[in-house]
Amino acid sequence: MFKSNILGIVTGFANGFFGAGGGTILVPGMERLLNVEEHKAHATAIAVILPLSLISAVIYIYKINIPWSTVLWVSLGGITGGYVGARILSKFSGKWLHIIFGGFMLIAAAKMVI
Repeated sequence: MFKSNILGIVTGFANGFFGAGGGTILVPGMERLLNVEEHKAHATAIAVILPLSLISAVIYIYKINIPWSTVLWVSLGGITGGYVGARILSKFSGKWLHIIFGGFMLIAAAKMVI
């Protein structure tokens, strides 16, 4: 339970501070610290990130002028992509999930540095 709470605090901080990215901490954290199987870690991360994102969004709404038309269109695309991703998650082995997830993390890291 202690590891879960610490992982939640770190994930929530990353999500609130960066506006996203909690899943990049949560998925490997659940796999390595909590011994959650790869598929369940990815699926659970999505369920955990939703309330974290909602709380962060409420705080951002009061502090930053959010472009609501952008929120709408990106959300619609995100819903579509989330549905497709959730449907095909089970078609990949744990090994391929690690490779794909790691690849996305490396690409994101390179874009952030460059």
